[in-house]
Amino acid sequence: MFEKDFRNEPVELRGEKVGLGESKLIKFAIDRLPTGTLIEIPVYVFNGKEKGPTVLLQGGLHGDETNSIEIIRRMLENKYFKIKRGCVIVVPVLSVFGFLHFSRDVHGKDVNRSFPGTKTGSLASRIAYFHMREIVENIDFGIDFHTGGAQRSNYPQIRYTDESVVGEKLANIFNAPFNFPSKLIQKSFRKEAHKNNIPIIVYEGGEALRFDELAIEEGIKGTLRVLKHFRMIVKNPLKDSKKTKSINLTKRRWIRAKTAGLFNAFVHNGTKVTKGQVLGDITDTYGETSVKVKAPMDGYIIAINNFPIINRGDAIFHIGE
Repeated sequence: MFEKDFRNEPVELRGEKVGLGESKLIKFAIDRLPTGTLIEIPVYVFNGKEKGPTVLLQGGLHGDETNSIEIIRRMLENKYFKIKRGCVIVVPVLSVFGFLHFSRDVHGKDVNRSFPGTKTGSLASRIAYFHMREIVENIDFGIDFHTGGAQRSNYPQIRYTDESVVGEKLANIFNAPFNFPSKLIQKSFRKEAHKNNIPIIVYEGGEALRFDELAIEEGIKGTLRVLKHFRMIVKNPLKDSKKTKSINLTKRRWIRAKTAGLFNAFVHNGTKVTKGQVLGDITDTYGETSVKVKAPMDGYIIAINNFPIINRGDAIFHIGE
C-alpha cells in the first residue's frame, strides 16, 4: 500500500529510544494544575523486531469521548499489542485536562481545532503542538477514535479524507459497518496530518460520556483487522467471523427538528430506512400536538440524537445512502 520505507527502527520520543523488539511507557509532562500537580500524557510504544509501518492509535482527543478511551484501554488490558512487525504508538487519553473535567474542551478551547498548535499558546494549542512534534512525526498512518457529541450517538463508522486513496483503503481494511469520505476541518488533527502526507482514519462510535458495547467491540475488531493486514500481529486474538463488507455511503444529511418539543425515535441506530418512512415524532409537553419525522430519502440511520428535549432546528437523525 505504501511506496516508501517504513520508519520504526528505532522510535525516539523526547529523547527516549525504543529499539526493535522493545516496549516502553513514556509519560510526557504537559502542564501543571493551579495546585502545582503535574499533568502527564501517557504514551505506550510497542516496537516489533521486524521492519514495518508505525501506526498511531489515539483516544481521548476530546476528553468526554469515553468509548475512544475504553477501546484502547481494553486492548492494553488484554495485551493485544504483541507486535511482531512494525510499531504501534498508543495514546489512550490525549486531552487529559478535558478528561479530568468530563469535557470536550480544554479551558474553553477544542484541541481538535487547535492544530498545528504553538509552543507558547493556550493549553489546547500546546497539546496540539506536542502531538505533532513528538508523536505524529514518527508515524506512517493512524486511527483516531471518537464518539458523537451532545447526546448524539454515532453508529460504528469510519471517516476518511476524500482525496486520500490510502485512507479509503484503510477504511475498507478496518471494515466498520459504515464508511464514507469526510471533508477536512480547519485546524483539525486529521487535516494537519494530511498536510504532512500522513493518512488518518477516524472511527466514530457511540456518544460522549456513555459506554456503548457495540461501538467498543467494533472499534477493537477493526483495529485488529488493520494490524493483521499489515502482518504486525501474528494472528487476530479475536474470532473474527465478519464476512459482510463495510457499506460505503456516498451521500449524507442531517434531519432537523421542524418544531420544539419532546422527541421519540421509532427506529434504531444502524437501521435501513425508506423514503417517507416515519422515524419518530415530536410532541408538545401536554400531549396536544404531534409532528411526525419522516425519512427524506432511502438510506441508513448512522446517528440518533438521544436527548428527549428538542428545540426547532436541532439535528435528530443522521441518514446516509
